[in-house]
Amino acid sequence: MNPDRLDEVVRGIRRARGVAKGETSLQEIEHFLTPKPIVSGIMEGDIVELVAGPFKGEKARVQKIDEAKEEITVELFEAMVPIPITVRGDHVRVIQKEKEEK
Repeated sequence: MNPDRLDEVVRGIRRARGVAKGETSLQEIEHFLTPKPIVSGIMEGDIVELVAGPFKGEKARVQKIDEAKEEITVELFEAMVPIPITVRGDHVRVIQKEKEEK
């Protein structure tokens, strides 16, 4: 209700650059407020590098994705015996996407 008071409050917030003038509905900004799943963008068959945990630095191929738990099951390239390993989605970095066959 008081735009001057709002400007004072914004000055106290670190890294706030200003206030957007006007009004908006919640539906317009709702996609900014909902968190994106960590495993989005990763598909089965992608080649990933493990960036955390005991297998840090190892390369693997994605076998299965559990979006509900945000976990990925991978199979290491360097392993003598192919053993599926389940890791958190934020512990991997995609190196190469699976080529889509047409």
